[in-house]
Amino acid sequence: MRIVSVIGARPQFVKAAALCRAAAARPSIVHRIVHTGQHYDAAMSHVFFEELGIPAPDHNLGIGSASHAVQTAGIMQALEPVLEAERPDWVLLYGDTNSTLAGATVAAKLCLPTAHVEAGLRSFNRRMPEEINRIVADHLSQVLLAPTRAAMDNLEREGLADRAVLTGDVMYDITLELRERAARRALPPEAAALDRFALATVHRAENTDDPARLAAIMEGLERVARELCPVIFPVHPRTAKHLAAGGFVPRHVLLVPPAGYLDMAALESRAQFILTDSGGVQKEAYFLEIPCITLRDETEWVETLANGCNTLAGADAARIATAARDAQSAGPWTAAYGTGQAAGIILDVLCGTSAITAPCTSATSSPASTSVDWKHAPAC
Repeated sequence: MRIVSVIGARPQFVKAAALCRAAAARPSIVHRIVHTGQHYDAAMSHVFFEELGIPAPDHNLGIGSASHAVQTAGIMQALEPVLEAERPDWVLLYGDTNSTLAGATVAAKLCLPTAHVEAGLRSFNRRMPEEINRIVADHLSQVLLAPTRAAMDNLEREGLADRAVLTGDVMYDITLELRERAARRALPPEAAALDRFALATVHRAENTDDPARLAAIMEGLERVARELCPVIFPVHPRTAKHLAAGGFVPRHVLLVPPAGYLDMAALESRAQFILTDSGGVQKEAYFLEIPCITLRDETEWVETLANGCNTLAGADAARIATAARDAQSAGPWTAAYGTGQAAGIILDVLCGTSAITAPCTSATSSPASTSVDWKHAPAC
């Protein structure tokens, strides 16, 4: 069986790493990687491939940064001839980036079967570009690989239950596999000199591109740093640009360059609490049982909100400071994201549905004709 993974951003590199490991153990699977170039500099891309043991991409489209429309169109234009040449049994998509949207659209136009890792997530906020991307990917894909029961419920409400399989979360696979390496890793100098610290990340357009929200978040981080403990803030390149343009650079927060996967995992595992607008970091905090304050008004990862393990603080300085003070009472954490075997389950699903009715086969075929029935198929 031939699989092509389309990835382009650092959260997708982590997810794809789990699939790369699982596929390498199955000789009958040929797994090819297309890197769109959505995240392209060394700190945002190469270091993840190196630390996570991901093979070098078979195709690098080199698209880079641009507006949503320009970037998505560029990926589609470069990806089409690659998928035409590869003609895989499955195009594997991950998460909710512009690379996901472009991959889903190109594969659908070429009548290639697609499977979506992290299907069924919903913020119910259509202002988020990611929400549009994930909805389109789910409705175009033939198999929906849902990480949680809540995601399965969302897909059922949208009439997509026949395509959905509960797999668990591939990021949990990687966290379990690499947590000991991360625990042994030396902290960056800025953090190593501290007895205790909080960790912050901010990168979503809804926060970085809105001067009022960005200013309020920086004020909240300042209050945490002054009143509770130092804050280590690895700064995303886009965030750094907006901080400099708006003059929002906080005085007491320690700004550091973007961290690779293992450095970030080391920081996460030893932080007192984490402040973030990243979905992936929210989950990693949950996996590591570190209290999290989410700098958004909603989250797709609703399971993390149980028992105060994650608190929605939005872009409100007072709420951010209050949530940070309350973080010490978080817990207990429960097993909401599977057993750490999601990648193997996903490959079982794809192998078992390799004879699925291909898209474009019939304009009149019913949804039942593409329902997932993989449990009795031989493993590959």
